[in-house]
Amino acid sequence: MPENIHKIIIGVDTHKDFHHVAIITTLGAAVADRQFPATPAGYGEVLDWVAGHGQVLRAGVEGTGSYGAGLTKRFRVAGIEVVDVIAPDKQERRLRGKTDKIDAYSAARAVLAQRATTVPKTREGHVEAIRVLHTTKRLVIKQSTETMNQLKGLLVSAPDTLREKLAGLTGKPLSRACTRLRALKTDDLVTQHSKTALKALGNRHLALQAEAAALLKDYEALVKDYAPELLAVHGVGPDVAAALLTVTGENVDRITSESALAHLCGAAPIPASSGKTNRNRLNRGGNRQGNAALHRIIVSRLKGHQATKDYMTKSLARGKGKREAMRLLKRYVCREIHPILIKIQQRHQTLQQAA
Repeated sequence: MPENIHKIIIGVDTHKDFHHVAIITTLGAAVADRQFPATPAGYGEVLDWVAGHGQVLRAGVEGTGSYGAGLTKRFRVAGIEVVDVIAPDKQERRLRGKTDKIDAYSAARAVLAQRATTVPKTREGHVEAIRVLHTTKRLVIKQSTETMNQLKGLLVSAPDTLREKLAGLTGKPLSRACTRLRALKTDDLVTQHSKTALKALGNRHLALQAEAAALLKDYEALVKDYAPELLAVHGVGPDVAAALLTVTGENVDRITSESALAHLCGAAPIPASSGKTNRNRLNRGGNRQGNAALHRIIVSRLKGHQATKDYMTKSLARGKGKREAMRLLKRYVCREIHPILIKIQQRHQTLQQAA
């Protein structure tokens, strides 16, 4: 039997309740595929099954941060290199069709062809805890904003007495005033129930604001403990630091260069040449939360960081647009914070190995 038959690549199409696993050779030939339950026992069955077909070189897994997180962790414990695979695009699906088997083989061949090369995040340390708290806080803030918008929208058509009573108030003062509303015997039916609705929305807004503050306090303490060097960077606060750490992850092998960080955050130029036209354009891809974090750093620096203000002035004088100048400044920030992130990751990796 040829040697390359013994070396295999795995592709996994992940789902909530089950995973479909496919095996190919290093030449791309299909070997076998099978469905397994998405449980710890099922992960063990996957390892036993693939071990019977040869030596695993790499495993391509769809959704390493969601449905495939458990299997990814199990593969890593077993010493199998895992690659994060993006689901096939629409054009490929139109040509090949869509089944779990097809997607699993497609994942394996994406790894073989090196179309998929992204290293998944580890999810066992400080950064994962920060991500959970930061993501939840963003959701709570969104709900808080929606609640305030509902409250203000209700006031637009509220009875005149209520609108006059609450005129000029916004934010927490408006919410507090709504919680103090009391139905009176002289109130008509609409006024009574408008007060009830406004009081409920006011209480909800204040409760959500308190939840957001508590979550911020929790992950601020984690960020200070895990990455004090990042907080020392001009324009980086706990919220921005949490966003950057969440995007980059905790494993040192994930972001190999400052160029990779810039591409990850959508701050690197993208070639857009054709024929005699030779140019680059702004990257509209990348992780948008990472890009937003870089944007907030630049906005903060433009208010009180002289070097950043001077660079913006020079860029505009050279004919650059403001968006392009902002992109260049984001690229500079990536160059500045990349070695800091690597230093943080290496320090904690050393501490984990020593433990």
